[in-house]
Amino acid sequence: MPKKGKNAKASLSNEEQLLLFQQKLLAEEEMAKKKERLLSQFLKDKLAKEEHNSALNLNKINMQWRAVLREIKTRELHKDMEILSQTFERVMDCKDSVIKSLAKDLSEAEEQHAHALRSHLHNVDQLLALQRRRLGLLEESYDMELEGLTTEFETERKTITDQHDKEIRYLQDVFMAMEQSYTDSEYESKLEFQSLWDDLKNKNLEEKHFLRIQLENIVEDLWKRFQDALKNYTDATEDRKIAFETLKVKDEKSSEEIEAQMKKIQKLQEAIAVSKGKILLHGRESEDQNQYVRNDKELVLIQLRKLKAQRTQARGRAQENLVKLTQDSTATLKALRKVVEKGERILKLAEICRKFETEEEKVLPFYSSVLTPEEQEFEMQDGGEEPTRELAEVMADYRGMENFWKRYNKVKLEQLSLQHRRTQLLDINRKLRELLKQYLDGISVSDEVLSQLNPLFIVNHRSNLPQPLPAPVAPPGSRGPPTAHNIIEAAHIISHTL
Repeated sequence: MPKKGKNAKASLSNEEQLLLFQQKLLAEEEMAKKKERLLSQFLKDKLAKEEHNSALNLNKINMQWRAVLREIKTRELHKDMEILSQTFERVMDCKDSVIKSLAKDLSEAEEQHAHALRSHLHNVDQLLALQRRRLGLLEESYDMELEGLTTEFETERKTITDQHDKEIRYLQDVFMAMEQSYTDSEYESKLEFQSLWDDLKNKNLEEKHFLRIQLENIVEDLWKRFQDALKNYTDATEDRKIAFETLKVKDEKSSEEIEAQMKKIQKLQEAIAVSKGKILLHGRESEDQNQYVRNDKELVLIQLRKLKAQRTQARGRAQENLVKLTQDSTATLKALRKVVEKGERILKLAEICRKFETEEEKVLPFYSSVLTPEEQEFEMQDGGEEPTRELAEVMADYRGMENFWKRYNKVKLEQLSLQHRRTQLLDINRKLRELLKQYLDGISVSDEVLSQLNPLFIVNHRSNLPQPLPAPVAPPGSRGPPTAHNIIEAAHIISHTL
């Protein structure tokens, strides 16, 4: 007994030690958590202070940098202002010169404007006359087309009304025929039903009469036997008489039950006959309905096949149209890219050419005409044939390019005139070089000069040039050969010179 108490105390002391150890561990963990919290809070505060200081320093640096940039920008702006003032003065001088040139050209421009206004009014009158003729032709064509459409509409309307009347008459005939066929079938079905009903009724009456006769015979036999048995029974015992009375009551009950069953059988037979008639009628109706449904099914299948074929055809056409559309779109995109590249090239060339424009071209880029008033009047009188409808539409489409073609033609004319002037100057230069060479050869003496023909080299009143042959003298009475003259057309010379 005392040993067991000592072991319990030792175990309790171990449990207390474990509890103490656990409490120490929990306290250490709480202390460590508190230290971590304090450390994290300290780091957060320090990070916030650093961010605040960095923001202040960044703002100070930005302010100093902005001040430096302002100083640099002010210097640059002062320089730009000086340059702009100089350029402005130069531009003002150029503008003054341009204004003076414009003041000189103003009178010429007014005269050109008046002349252009007169030509414009004349062109407007011609266009109005052309438009009136065109409107007259369009009205005539419209009236003709309207008459044709009205006649076509009337004929089509008449055909449609006739077709409608025919279809209405046909549908009325079909309706009458269907109604007649339905009345005939109804009358036949009623007659058939009445005949069947009469046959079943007669058959049931005959069976009932036969059964009644048979039962009466059976009842009479049984009654005779019963009388005999009753006598024997009355003679034998009264118990049997009592039994007979009970059997008699039972017989009456059975006869009543037989009559009730016969009535039920008759009712059932009548119901069977009615149900058979209904079955026949429903069978015929169902056959007709099945036939109608089969016909509808065949029509629906035919329409379904047609729709499937149409769908496949439409899908194929849509696929072809899609392929064609993609091809056309790619071709149009390529053409548009080429047009854009060409436009960019033209703009670049225009920018390059704008540098070489004169002041007069900058002020008046488009000229009215290079023809004299007399030439313009002659050209207007000799206008030639009137333009057709297609040519007028094309001219209307390209009306926005008139100023461009004016400048292009002006440049082309200047280019041709410069080329012609260049050829003339080259020809004059060549001739001057030949004359200079002949002059130098004439004043100098050398083996090369002596070997060539020289009109200035004369010895003993003779030159080294070949002497011309004497012309043959024709007799006074004979006619000599006619002199030949080379004739060249002026158009050929102008086409080759320009």
